[in-house]
Amino acid sequence: MVLREAPSIEPRGSRALSAAADDDVDPAMARRKELRAFLVSTPAKLTALGALLVLLTLTAGLLAASTVNSREATLDTVLAETEPLSFSAQNLYSALSVADAAATTAFISGGLEPPELRDTYTQAIGTASADLVYASGGLAASDVDSRRLLASISTDLSVYSGLVETARANNRTGHPVGAAYLSEASTLMQTSMLPMAQQLHAQQESDVADTQRDYSRPPWLALILILVALVALLVAQIVIARLSRRTFNLGLIVASSCTAILLVWMLVAGLVSSLDTKRALTEGARPMHELTAARILAQQARTEETLKLVRRDSNGDYDAVFEDKSGQLDTLLSSYPHDGDRAVGHDEVARAQEAWTRWSSAHDRMNEILAKGDFVSAAMVAIGPGPSDSAAQFTAVDDALTDGIGAARDRLRSNVESAARVLTALGSGALVLTLIAFGGIIIGLWPRLREYQ
Repeated sequence: MVLREAPSIEPRGSRALSAAADDDVDPAMARRKELRAFLVSTPAKLTALGALLVLLTLTAGLLAASTVNSREATLDTVLAETEPLSFSAQNLYSALSVADAAATTAFISGGLEPPELRDTYTQAIGTASADLVYASGGLAASDVDSRRLLASISTDLSVYSGLVETARANNRTGHPVGAAYLSEASTLMQTSMLPMAQQLHAQQESDVADTQRDYSRPPWLALILILVALVALLVAQIVIARLSRRTFNLGLIVASSCTAILLVWMLVAGLVSSLDTKRALTEGARPMHELTAARILAQQARTEETLKLVRRDSNGDYDAVFEDKSGQLDTLLSSYPHDGDRAVGHDEVARAQEAWTRWSSAHDRMNEILAKGDFVSAAMVAIGPGPSDSAAQFTAVDDALTDGIGAARDRLRSNVESAARVLTALGSGALVLTLIAFGGIIIGLWPRLREYQ
């Protein structure tokens, strides 16, 4: 029996058209299918993994190098510029105060001033001029306020010197008008020059403290990124080991080792540097601030003590200011820590306290004599050479506080130097380790990718 094919009811040629339609696939759709197939393939996963590892490693390494270099440069700037500028501003205030005290003391002595007082005044004016020049050269161009203060102090210093010389000339010849010139000079110093010098010192001191405060914290962001990169490298080794059925990947082991070394180095150096910077703040900058404030108060009190005699004050105005300044000074010296972080300078503070007690007694003795109308004897207590008189005790207070400031400054600079030194070579080392890790990633992944070609 012969089977016959049933006749088709489709139009002639439709089968050929259907076959042609199957062959004519949309090229865009085909490319999308190929792309989707590639994205889920092992080579694509390895490529994405490699790109992620490279991005994390380079970002972490470059950030670490940049952070370290920035810290080291800033700490070096503190040592070379910022801190010396702050110290120069403090010296400027002290020199101006010493000059005014010397001029006033010489005027009290009457007639021809003692050579040592003249030398003290001349040296103080020279020191102030030198500090003005140094500070002007060390200020940043953007520090407009400090430059304005220096310009005003420099201008006033010329006027002050002229007034003092005029007062001296009249005092030597016995003209009473000399007191008026000295009063005008001292008023200029007390109401304009010294407040501006104190403001300048406060600004520069604040810059030093702010820098130390900012860098007393470890570089947490860089450390976290390095840790993330290390974890990613370790996870990548596990993934590749499962895909390639190879336990070890030499390239990724090298990259992981370099990243781990950088993490440990960064952690140790960063923490040590931060601790040294913090110690510079607590053991150097803060004690130095308190000791400087105490010295300024002592100089202000001494100025009020001598001005009382120059102006023959009978209203108690200068005594009121003296009591205010001496009260603040006594509080600072009494509350200064004798142990702990700020123990630096405690021996010097103890010396200053003893001298201050004797100075306070001499001041009371001067007032008692002055109350009896004996100006000459009172002046001898204030400016005389006796070891128990005010001049000698003020000098003892000032010398002790100066020594304390020097000790605190040495501690500050020593800690900042240590903080900067521990970062030496870490910046360049971070770059080298990062480049080696980058090479390790490429070497570790490239052979695996070639297996799928």
